[in-house]
Amino acid sequence: MKKLFLMGRSEAGKTSLTQALRGEELHYVKTQYTNTEGNTIDSPGEYAESKRFSVGLACFSFEADVVAIVQAADEPFNLFSASLRSFILRPLIGVITKIDSPYANIPMVKQWMINAGCERIFLVDNATRAGIRELIEYLEEDLPPLTLEQAKFKQSLGLNEWDPLPEGVEYPEEIK
Repeated sequence: MKKLFLMGRSEAGKTSLTQALRGEELHYVKTQYTNTEGNTIDSPGEYAESKRFSVGLACFSFEADVVAIVQAADEPFNLFSASLRSFILRPLIGVITKIDSPYANIPMVKQWMINAGCERIFLVDNATRAGIRELIEYLEEDLPPLTLEQAKFKQSLGLNEWDPLPEGVEYPEEIK
């Protein structure tokens, strides 16, 4: 399973999402420090809410296979800029929590995530476990093995290591 790094503001549902992914019963825990148990890195919301601590998010992202922006469907504002993708060198996904909230504005939050550069967006409700299976299936997908030469070739095309080769483009024979 891919190692997942969660970032988002306080009360967005990061710790509850971690509990739901593990199949645990939900219970409130205030995240005081970055937790790295199992396949999830759960960061305090204050890291995303303060420019002083936000550099820590970039550092922790290098420990993960996938980075997830977690935002509640009823978020009152967006913390993540359109330039977020530029400093995260991992696949970036979005996870919208609290989708059953009476104040949910899923299209708005989804647009914020698209603007930030999320490659995929998952809608989940931690309490009912709606959408959790789909996220787990994504995390269980194996990435194809890649040699250093293949990674360099992709970089020469302006691609990330996880991006597929464009249609009609193949690796040179010597690095297949």
